[in-house]
Amino acid sequence: MSSPSSPSSPALPPSRDRIVAALRAAGCVFAEDEAELILSAARTPDEISALVDLRVTGLPLELVVGWAEFRGLRIAVEPGVFVPRRRTEFLVGQALAHAPDASVVVDLCCGSGAVGAALAAGLDAPEVHAADIDPAAVRCARRNLAAAGGRVYAGDLFEALPAALRGRVDLLAANVPYVPTAEVPLLPAEARDHEPPLALDGGADGLDVLRRVAEGAGRWLAPGGCLLAETSERQAPAALDVLTRAGLTARLAVSEELYAHVVMGVRG
Repeated sequence: MSSPSSPSSPALPPSRDRIVAALRAAGCVFAEDEAELILSAARTPDEISALVDLRVTGLPLELVVGWAEFRGLRIAVEPGVFVPRRRTEFLVGQALAHAPDASVVVDLCCGSGAVGAALAAGLDAPEVHAADIDPAAVRCARRNLAAAGGRVYAGDLFEALPAALRGRVDLLAANVPYVPTAEVPLLPAEARDHEPPLALDGGADGLDVLRRVAEGAGRWLAPGGCLLAETSERQAPAALDVLTRAGLTARLAVSEELYAHVVMGVRG
């Protein structure tokens, strides 16, 4: 019979207290909550240790456990895919408030597909389409939108969408990258080191991709259809000007609680 120290003995799971201590030492502010998530995600003691090691090295918690919570949904995420932020829930809320009866939804620059999935959950069986230029994002979004019957396309913005959608889109959510290029190196390490630059870098002033989306939006939106995009407080005036110059009726929505700024442009 093997002794407890024998190589053939099963590994003992790290105690919750040891996990919390390791996470706290690594700078995790919500170490207790993260420990619970890791313990619920792991199936074996070795897997617990492996997940703790990944988190301690700086991998975002969502990528460690394989999912992120977004408006009450469990959104699958994987390495190389942008992790949905809680502040983006405000964009979804604004979209649903603007068009509670929307029947055709597009999630452009979809990343994991979190926005499209949340819109699908908040509407009455809409037709959902999503697109991203990154193959890893497309793969991930297909998993997250499968239950809603969503269709996900690979390609650059509107070029990825089927032509049959022109003039039919009620809600066009475009969570475009909006960090100015010079500020990308200043981002927290979790984003800077573990998320794709394409999902972060918005060009010199952070508005390059928004300009491209706004320029094409009028051809894809239905009458009364709305484009929604997240931006920063500092960029908001310029972002509103981008939408206005594209012929949309623009306004800004702000959540002080989430520190979220969403520009909305409606086709007349």
